Amino acid sequence: MSLFSRPRARAYSGQSADQLIPPRPAAAAGTAVVTNDTAMRHSAVWACLRLRANLVSTMPVDVYRWVDGIQVEVPKPPVLVTPGGERVGMQEWLYSTQVDLDRAGNAVGLITSRDGLGLPARIDLVPLAEVMVRCRKGQLKYQVGGETFEPENVWHEKQYTLSGLHVGLSPVAYAAWSIGEYLTIQDFARDWFGNGAIPSAHLKNTAKTIEPKQAAETKQRFKAAVANRDLFVTGADWEYKMIAAENSGTEWIEAKRFSIGDIARFFDCPGDLIDAAVAGSSVTYASITQRNLQFLIMHLGPAVIRREDALSSLTSRPRFVKLNSDALLRMDPAARAATIATQINSRVLAPSEARALEDRPPFTESQMAEFDRLFGQRNPTTPTPAPAGAGGGTAPTGAST
Repeated sequence: MSLFSRPRARAYSGQSADQLIPPRPAAAAGTAVVTNDTAMRHSAVWACLRLRANLVSTMPVDVYRWVDGIQVEVPKPPVLVTPGGERVGMQEWLYSTQVDLDRAGNAVGLITSRDGLGLPARIDLVPLAEVMVRCRKGQLKYQVGGETFEPENVWHEKQYTLSGLHVGLSPVAYAAWSIGEYLTIQDFARDWFGNGAIPSAHLKNTAKTIEPKQAAETKQRFKAAVANRDLFVTGADWEYKMIAAENSGTEWIEAKRFSIGDIARFFDCPGDLIDAAVAGSSVTYASITQRNLQFLIMHLGPAVIRREDALSSLTSRPRFVKLNSDALLRMDPAARAATIATQINSRVLAPSEARALEDRPPFTESQMAEFDRLFGQRNPTTPTPAPAGAGGGTAPTGAST
């Protein structure tokens, strides 16, 4: 991702943020190199990024302002409809930036157009590998593809921040050991099954004792045949015994299984939501709605609030942006109907509002007449207490004529 240098961090000057935080020693031979791109070869990394970005990018973006204490929806500016121009709509833009935020802690774009109020009208996202952030003597500068930009011309969203740090922390960098272990296992397994690699083994002559010279010659012939995926021809006196193959196979499985849960914690995504086996968990949920609510509150909610705050800067004050998370909390039909009926009976929700929630128009007069025929009068008589001092009985109100 991006980089920065500052008086207290000159040792990091010239690095990019995706490789910077935290600094790691050079990879040993046979160890996979972990970057923002190679990390996505890990199925758990891909699943976590996909799940979070899918949900955030499909939340409707609404703009509101307060009028006499009431939250009133107002039209969205073009930058919240097509932020990247005609070819990049809001869903695609939100998805791309959410992936960058979740894997690298930063999302960067260039402000290429402004509206009449001087607010950004178009933001073209840039690959994080091309971005460097520098702070020298209190002056912040951005370099994109070798070109320098002032902060007012750059859109920079951050997440996982620390005091005095001008970039967000990178989960990929901090999870590099776990991701690297998984990728190294994958590389070894690929060599094992695809390229003829062999484990530690014992090639034994059961008929006679082999002199060192003969052993070296036989070993060379055997390795040459295996390396070329060819046949190794011997008599009846040679025995080949694999020593570590079976044990290594079980270790691969265990290491990969542990890695998935470890990665889920780094990327703030419950393992069960990415189809990972969760061992020792006794937490149960009465419904999928409760599970989604827990995920929204404990994991995704803070990221959504941060994004709302950042996107609100694209509108004129006192307007503000809200990402509608209702779709994530969608209930099953029976539970939804029961909830709406309770709200209507408790006078919290009007029937017309309930119809609107179901994307249905208000009742017509013919529909109301049909209800009257089926269930009786439209406004049934409801008894009310008699005035103080009045003779017994109750006065009917709302009776039809």
